[in-house]
Amino acid sequence: MSTVSGTGSVLDQYQHKQDAPKSKDLGKNEFLNLLVAQLNNQNPLEPQGNGEFIAQLAQFSQVEGIEKLNTSMGSMLSSFQSSQALQASSLVGRKVIVPSEKAVVDTSESFKASTVLPVSSSNVYVNVYDNSGALVTRVNLGEQAAGNVSFIWDGKDSDGNVAPPGTYKFEAQATYGSETKGLYTLLPANVDSVTLGGNELMLNLAGLGSVPLSQVQVIGQ
Repeated sequence: MSTVSGTGSVLDQYQHKQDAPKSKDLGKNEFLNLLVAQLNNQNPLEPQGNGEFIAQLAQFSQVEGIEKLNTSMGSMLSSFQSSQALQASSLVGRKVIVPSEKAVVDTSESFKASTVLPVSSSNVYVNVYDNSGALVTRVNLGEQAAGNVSFIWDGKDSDGNVAPPGTYKFEAQATYGSETKGLYTLLPANVDSVTLGGNELMLNLAGLGSVPLSQVQVIGQ
């Protein structure tokens, strides 16, 4: 009867199996079979030491742990994708606030938005441009403290006439002494649809295109 030397390790056989052509990976069951076979066929004159046996059991535990980790990661990924799909379905048809300079405006009602002021300013205002780039009106906000500054456009041009509904550009400006600096605006948009896939959920906004979910500041009704 052939024997396996006490100096041989089941890990050596495991690695040999891994290097050889195979139709499937060597898993914990095959590893355990190799370990049992080694114990059954070891040389009685050179029995395997306790230390080596414990080390091989540790190797077996490591292999089993990696398999469990792979299973757990696969389960987590599936759960995350399901959560994304559920989140996506709940956003369609809702309004979100995103950093943008353009918005689709229904001029029959007041348009509410905000701009971000990093430092207090003596004069803050928002220029409103139509889709052709022509100035429609200016919303004067006067002196403002640093932070989020809300503004409302009543939907009318500088002559007091109601502007047609459509896409408008909002250019916020702040005066600091003799300088005028641009600010970025937070504007509302409607979510038409959601695109799943890639590294992040993408929201397709009405009239504005796609933005990643991470850019959304507020989710409304």
